[in-house]
Parts: sequence; structure tokens; C-alpha cells
Amino acid sequence: MKTIMIVDDQMEVRELVAVTLQVGPYRTIKAKSGEEALTLAATEHPDLIIMDVMMPGGIDGYEATRRLRTEWETSACQILLLTAKGQKEDIEKGYEAGANGYFIKPFSPLELIQRVEEILDPEQSNL
Repeated sequence: MKTIMIVDDQMEVRELVAVTLQVGPYRTIKAKSGEEALTLAATEHPDLIIMDVMMPGGIDGYEATRRLRTEWETSACQILLLTAKGQKEDIEKGYEAGANGYFIKPFSPLELIQRVEEILDPEQSNL
């Protein structure tokens, strides 16, 4: 079973993503800030992190992604940014930070599931 961490400062978004992912064989864990995501990722070693960009506190999603990429415990983790920031420069900034994918809110639950499956099992998605 794959572990997916959902990082968003809005509880409603965390819950919506968790409910959306219930269709698959996934265990979900949740964090409400970039700081909490870094701590939880180091201990839980998720296969995928779905991360918001705009969060209060000192660490936004871009910075959390950069830090996750530099730590050996989390450097191989897949990261999908899920954010309302959809401008070209925002997307480029996300990939430069080390994200494996970028998904824009509001989102289609079916498209999110498809994207998660593509990231976690790329060979299956090409069949």
C-alpha cells in the first residue's frame, strides 16, 4: 500500500483530497503546514506528497519541496503541487523547486486520481 501525504492549510481541501484518494489502495496522512510536512515526511517516508503552495508560516510549498529534495530521507519522494497558483512562472517555479507534477485548483477528482496513478505507477498508466 502506497502512502500519500496531503499538505494544505485548509482542512476542507485536505479532507476532499483524502476522500478522493479512498478509491485507490492508498494510506493517507495529513499536514497543515510546510513545517509539519517536513517533520512528518522524515518519519513517515511517503511515496507521494500532494502539496499546496500558499500556506501560512515561514515555509511555503516551494520551499518545503526544495528542502524535501535536499534531505536523504525524502529526496526520492514524489511531489505533486496542488495549488491555485496557475501562471506559467508559478508552474516553472514549482518544477525548479523539484516537484514531479503541478496540478491547479479547483481540480477534478477524477483527474487528480489519474495524475496520482501516473506518478506512482507510470508503467501502468501507459498501458
